[in-house]
Amino acid sequence: MSVVEEGDCSRAAGLRDVADRKHIEARLIAAREYAELARDEADRANLEKSRFLATASHDLRQPLQTLSLLNGTLRRMVTEPNAVDALWQQEQAIGAMSRLLNALLDISKLESGTIKPALTDFTVAALFTELRSDFANLAASKGLKFNVPDECTDCVHSDPSLVQQILTNLVSNAIKYTREGWVHLRCLREQGLVRIDVLDTGIGIAADQVRYIYDEFHQIGGSTNASRDGYGLGLSIVQRLVQLLDLKLNVRSEFGKGSAFSLLLPASTNRVKSPYVRSERTPACQPHVGEPLVLLVDDDQAVRDATRMLLSVAGYRVTAVASLTEALDTTRSDARFDLLITDYHLSEGETGLQVITALRERFGPALKAVLITADTSSAIKDLPLDPCLRIISKPISADELLTLLRELLAN
Repeated sequence: MSVVEEGDCSRAAGLRDVADRKHIEARLIAAREYAELARDEADRANLEKSRFLATASHDLRQPLQTLSLLNGTLRRMVTEPNAVDALWQQEQAIGAMSRLLNALLDISKLESGTIKPALTDFTVAALFTELRSDFANLAASKGLKFNVPDECTDCVHSDPSLVQQILTNLVSNAIKYTREGWVHLRCLREQGLVRIDVLDTGIGIAADQVRYIYDEFHQIGGSTNASRDGYGLGLSIVQRLVQLLDLKLNVRSEFGKGSAFSLLLPASTNRVKSPYVRSERTPACQPHVGEPLVLLVDDDQAVRDATRMLLSVAGYRVTAVASLTEALDTTRSDARFDLLITDYHLSEGETGLQVITALRERFGPALKAVLITADTSSAIKDLPLDPCLRIISKPISADELLTLLRELLAN
């Protein structure tokens, strides 16, 4: 081959290399653009899922809230035995519907990836205080001893709201499957970890069934539990939350003798102030004396009317309005209310927080308020501590609402 031919071959090879490089570069650019497009589409899809779940959570809870409050009102008005029994059964059905709805929404949020952990340091004592408040009456109604230690001083690092949800499901299951005896909570320190145990003397789990307890719709005891209360979603939610928080959950159980679920959390070396200690700058609430006057703010007429009827039957004097503007107009003549009850999401983008802020500017920061919400976002979880404010989630039963109001007015 001549020198000229060799040169031509070399130039041709060089041109092919340049063409190959350009082709590879074009494919890489196209791949990057496709990845960015796919990422944008995924972000939009997740945003749409978040919006849908927020809307579904609110809209599905509204009629349940109405039913629950109307049931509570009728139970306080009816005395005929058959009617009382029918209302009691209706109350049980509404409660089961509420628990199932909450579980399904929790599962949907976890599967869609819309729940993002907010890690912080917090005390185990704070968790135990909430659990004692939530479950003491339920355990007592079944004749069970419910032991929650007061002396636990350990601090942990995780998402307090999600850890609370894990323990709530575990304690609820323990009480549900314990016919006699006790349910105990325990807190132990283990090599840089804090172990929280939920122990019971319940029906236990057969060894060959332990592997299935986190499956959706699997219930301990199978078909023997005719009530189908809970539908077997609680432990499935627990498993998803444990994985989301990168925690560890162990289970020990003996059929017929009871179970022990152990949640392992990273210990925190920081000293955390208990969230139940009031700040010196926070205004103290004064106990109420006399007939309570309530301002109720809710844009859903059905819920508003049901709440007003319940409170009226329970002995409260109620003024019910639908918006912040109506609330301000109602109190313009310095009409004084002992208690404000407001929904969180109102019409025209207004929120119950705006209502509370506006009325406290008029009547002072010690105005007692109850915020009722179906919102579980960080906007609710991150609200500052306030001894004059109670935040409750829909649907709430009539008994729970009235108990909360009595406790708030008594402080």
